Amino acid sequence: MTEHNLEQEKYLVTVGEEEKWYPSGTTLEEIAGDHEHTADAPIILALADGKLQELHQRLRKNCRISFVTTKDHAGYKTLVRTACLILLKAIHDICVKENTAAEKVVLHYSMGPGYYFTIRFEDGGERLNQEFLDKIKNRMRELVDADLPIRKVTLDVEDAMARFHAHRMYDKEKLFRYRRVSTVNVYRLEKFEDYFYGYMATRTAVLQYFDLLLYDEGLVLLLPAQNSPDRLSPFVPLKKIFQVQKESQKWAERLGIETVGDLNDRIIRDGIHHTILIQEALQESRIAEIANEIVRAGGKKFVMIAGPSSSGKTTFSHRLSIQLEARGMRPHPIAVDNYFLNRVNTPLDENGEKNYECLEALDVELFNQNMLDLLRGREVELPVYNFLTGCREYRGDYLKLGPEDVLVIEGIHGLNDRLSHSLPRESKYKIYISALTQLNIDEHNRIPTTDGRLIRRIVRDARTRGTSARETIARWPSVRRGEEENIFPFQEEADIMFNSALIYELACLKVYAEPLLFGIPREAPEYVEAKRLLKFLDYFISVPGEDVPQNSILREFIGGSCFHV
Repeated sequence: MTEHNLEQEKYLVTVGEEEKWYPSGTTLEEIAGDHEHTADAPIILALADGKLQELHQRLRKNCRISFVTTKDHAGYKTLVRTACLILLKAIHDICVKENTAAEKVVLHYSMGPGYYFTIRFEDGGERLNQEFLDKIKNRMRELVDADLPIRKVTLDVEDAMARFHAHRMYDKEKLFRYRRVSTVNVYRLEKFEDYFYGYMATRTAVLQYFDLLLYDEGLVLLLPAQNSPDRLSPFVPLKKIFQVQKESQKWAERLGIETVGDLNDRIIRDGIHHTILIQEALQESRIAEIANEIVRAGGKKFVMIAGPSSSGKTTFSHRLSIQLEARGMRPHPIAVDNYFLNRVNTPLDENGEKNYECLEALDVELFNQNMLDLLRGREVELPVYNFLTGCREYRGDYLKLGPEDVLVIEGIHGLNDRLSHSLPRESKYKIYISALTQLNIDEHNRIPTTDGRLIRRIVRDARTRGTSARETIARWPSVRRGEEENIFPFQEEADIMFNSALIYELACLKVYAEPLLFGIPREAPEYVEAKRLLKFLDYFISVPGEDVPQNSILREFIGGSCFHV
């Protein structure tokens, strides 16, 4: 067919109940423009016959389309990437204008609806002040107001590596040494080029709301929250979680493994055995420090451990108990799950499903009565929740606390004082645990903490519960909503925090997760997320799990733990 005839071809596009013919070659962005008035947030991507696509893609066949806005998970992440590209372009332009050079700009981690960056200047000068920040912000606003196109360019890997080297993006150059495919997609804004893991908007004007704030040694790029795309929330720094992330970052620097490329280099050059031993030793020393803190605090009878799904709470509680026992205490593990209401009495969520994540799913009064009786020296028979029958049972599990006894209580509501409202604050020691990934893909692409935890959960649920990866991915948004409501609001109330992420774990989890993700059929709604995770895991050189110690938190997910988890 000639180019002329191709231009005359038309295809039927179905959006909801509406059908319309469009000429071949029409962009998805043009089709989105016909439906922008029906969306409650800016359209940023499209699902064409179930395949997630950027809006620059052109129509080549009849298809059914639904649009993805910045209120959707995939759309919001696209907005974040686009904002990062515009920020990096603005920093580049200001440095060129002032005849200086930013040796390295690094995106480190999220801070609520904000993202923390640092800038290292080539001459070591201290330029990151409010004046310099205002220049960056003004340049970002110019780029947004100009509504510039963002081009996607496909390059040969060798060509891309040469360009990254010329741009001094050495982490990207290193990352693509291990690229198995022959091409790389690079995004271009005017003459500025960068690589991003994930989709990108087609124009700069999508970023209408943003701010830049000085924080610690860097800056925070503040964006709207996903559910309110047309306004910025006040920046409330979470100082404790930030310090834990910063501490983990410094350990990664000392290990010389800050990016996936660094990890792959280490695996190829030295193997992974020594790195595993060092990382596990660092975690054990931190657990020992926490045990020392509990002993020094004195009078603590309730060690309350909470954290989001797949953060390794169970293994951590066992390892902490061992450290406490080594210091002369007598720890007793208590699972808050044993205080679930009988299943028939479980409250329902807004979708009519049983809500096991809310505090009201627990018999809070019974928990308080039992704990208060133990604190007063009384003997208590503790309940056991039977997950098969959905009922609490009593099996003769009696407990009475002596002077050296301490309860190690693990559950998602452990930091919420409504759970333990009758217990005196001075008797409680609160610990928040999460897998705060310290590894970056490269200097401008971070690994979301939620991705690490989701992959952990996919592997564990398939092994211990026979749950498919598809089912785990389908349930994940509900799990995340429960965390946002019941865990994250209380994390800063912890006495101490523990990062359970292991710098090597994704290279190991890849071996177990890939076959499960490949098992999700293309027509399934969860396939888009599975494909994204598979692409992400493809960055890693896989390593077997044989060298992982039996007491490692990772064993809770891949199996072979010496603990009952």
